[in-house]
Formats: sequence, C-alpha cells, structure tokens
Amino acid sequence: MQPLLPESARLLPEPVRRVAAWCVVALLVTGVVVVGVRLCVEFKTAVVPVLLALLGTALLRPLYGRLVRAKVNRSIAAGVTCAAVLAVVGGATYIVVAALIDTGDEITASLRQAAESLSEHFGAAGTSLDDLASNAKELLGKFGGTAASGVISGISVVGQAIAMAVLALLLVFFFLRDSHRAAGTLRSLVPQGSGDMTEAMARRAYRAVEGFMRGTTFIALIDAICITVGLLVLRVPGAVGLGALVFVGAYIPYLGAFLSGAVAILVALADRGFVIALWALGVVLAVQVLEGHVLQPMIQSRTVQMHPAVVMLAITAGASVAGILGMLLAVPMTAAAFGVIAELRGRYASLESSETSVTPEKPGTPGSASPPGPSPSGSSPPGSSPPDSSPPDSSPPGPSS
Repeated sequence: MQPLLPESARLLPEPVRRVAAWCVVALLVTGVVVVGVRLCVEFKTAVVPVLLALLGTALLRPLYGRLVRAKVNRSIAAGVTCAAVLAVVGGATYIVVAALIDTGDEITASLRQAAESLSEHFGAAGTSLDDLASNAKELLGKFGGTAASGVISGISVVGQAIAMAVLALLLVFFFLRDSHRAAGTLRSLVPQGSGDMTEAMARRAYRAVEGFMRGTTFIALIDAICITVGLLVLRVPGAVGLGALVFVGAYIPYLGAFLSGAVAILVALADRGFVIALWALGVVLAVQVLEGHVLQPMIQSRTVQMHPAVVMLAITAGASVAGILGMLLAVPMTAAAFGVIAELRGRYASLESSETSVTPEKPGTPGSASPPGPSPSGSSPPGSSPPDSSPPDSSPPGPSS
C-alpha cells in the first residue's frame, strides 16, 4: 500500500510549495519582529538607555582599550572614559547652545525674512504674517488649558530624557568594565550547541555598529567644519550655529544633511541675497559630494554597506515608531541586522560548500567505478552471476589496489 503523503504532496507543483514555505517563514519572522517592536515601545524607558549605551560603548571602546593596555584598572579606566565623554559632550553642548543663543536671533530674523519674501510671491491674497500672528494669539487664548497641559507634559518628557541619559551613562560604565565577560555571559544564555554561532553573530553586529558610529562621527565632524568654513567665507550670519546643526544632523543619514543644508541656504538667501545663496548651495553640494564619493567609501568601507533606499526606509520606520530618537537609532540597528544576516549567509554558504566537497560519488553515475563491496579476484563479467552468489570471505573488503 502506497503512503498517502507523497500523493497529497503531488497535488501542488514544486514551485508553489516553495512559495508557500517562504510565505510561512516570512509571516513568522514578521510576527516576531512586530511583537519585538511592540515590546520595545512599551518598555522604551528601559530599552532606549540600553541601545544608547551600546552605541556609546561602540564609540568609546578604543579609548577604554588604550587605558586597559596601559595597565589601568578596568573600573578606573571605565570611569575615566565616562568622565571624558561627559566632559566632551557637556563642552560640545555648551558650545552649540552658546552659538545658537548668540546667532539665534539672526537666524530667526533671516528665516522670517525668507518666509515674508516667499509669502509675497506664493502666499494667498490678504494673508500676511501679522494675520497669522493674530490668529495664533486667538488660538492660544482659546486653548490655554491645553497649552498649559502641554507645558507640563513637556517638563515630564525633559525629566524622563534626563533620567534615561543618566541611566545610559551608567550602563556605558558597566558595559565597558565588564566587556571581557560579554562572550561568556552570552554563551551561558543560549543553548550549548549554538554558542559559537550566537557569539559570531553578536561580534559581527557589534563590529557593524562600532564602524558606523566611528565613521559617522568623523564624517559629521568633517562636514560641519567644511560647511562652517564655507559659510564664514560667505559671511552668512550664524555660521557656527549652522555648522553645529550640520554636525548633529549628520547622525541621520541623507535626511539630516538635507534639512541642515536647507536651513543654511535659506539663511543665506534671506540675509545675503540670491547670489550668496547660490554659493551656499554650491558649498553644501560640494560637501555632500565629498561625503558620498570620498569619505563614505574610505571611512566606512569595512562596515555593512547599505543601499540608500534601505537607509531611507529604516529612517522612516524609526520615525514612525519613536520619532527623532527612532530616526537616530534606526540606521545603526539596521547595520547590526545586516551584519547578522551576512554572518549567517557566510556560515551557511561555507557549510554547504564543505558538504558538497566531501559528498561521496554515488554508485551507478556516469564515469563512476563499480559499487564497493567484496568481489572475487577472478570475477566474471557483469551479468554472468549475481553479486550474492560469491563466497562471503573470498576476498578482503574494499577495492583492490
């Protein structure tokens, strides 16, 4: 009696069965990803500091490694590294805030002048900024309670952000100090047979994030310096503040550079005229060409390379999930995912090639030798006698030399 499974399997063609299998796998993976994102959103107060701490650890690991190689205690080295990054971030924040405060009025006035000129050419009849201001006052007076509640919620958001930043800094300290135990801890959390693969995937993802953070920081610094120098040469007001905006925006690939460059061009247009705005546009485009064709291939050549369309989709997805913070975290997390996928693909490809190379040649294939097994020394041609008719111990096993 023939089994029923092969007959039922033949009801669908082989391509349809393959497509169905891949659809099931895609649905399972999508479900796991959706559940994971939902959990991260629900526990964002704990998840966001961990992600920020991982990014900070990837960026600060070289400094910590140098201190440890100089025979400094691990705890002291981690504390010095955190203190150094706190001083650098605090100093940079002070410089940026001071520059924005000093030049903020000029930038705001320039943008307001640009908005007025645009409204004169493209605005509706009878619409002016004074009308918008009066309408805004009426709306504020009408919805004062909502504005007050918004201020209170804004204060709570600021407090929550400060708490998450402090927690992230503490986690950076512990991640740096106990980094030598990470592999053993990871192996203890996974089944014994998958320890090597899990460690390899984690190392590949970490290297991708580390390369992204270092490369992006260096590229952002070069972009900010070049655009600041160009705006200073063109005597655009608020050049230092605009350069700081370019540095911060560089951590959001493509979109951040576009927005910060657009602000710089609008300020140049409003304050210095159309010709200087064209020169500012040329400076921004030259810096972007330098970044895309020279800096990116040279600095981030060893990290996971992603297509610009993938980057834009990742940024959009991150913005829809967690706003600006999601935009900042989307690209390094996508780089880590691409690193894990590359590691898995490389491992399975090498495994398949090794299995193919050691697979013995099946008997009966064209060009193959006679089937292995005992055969008499003076055997007759094939077909004269059945193989089972030979004596069992007439010759030693295996092919004769």
